[in-house]
Amino acid sequence: MLKEIKTMIDMQKMVKDIKKIAEVVNTMITEIKGSILMASINNRIINVMNILGISEDLQYLIQSDIED
Repeated sequence: MLKEIKTMIDMQKMVKDIKKIAEVVNTMITEIKGSILMASINNRIINVMNILGISEDLQYLIQSDIED
């Protein structure tokens, strides 16, 4: 009987430990998602800035060719 009670207590401890680990992993996943989202937003902004820069350069080249 004592062995079964000890086993049940051990199982409860294991379940608590698993819950704690799951909470930590959940937090880490949330942080990773946030990092990925920020990187995605930053890449989009950089891409838009690059495209606008290229567009401005092309307009300048076309304008200077027309003037020449």
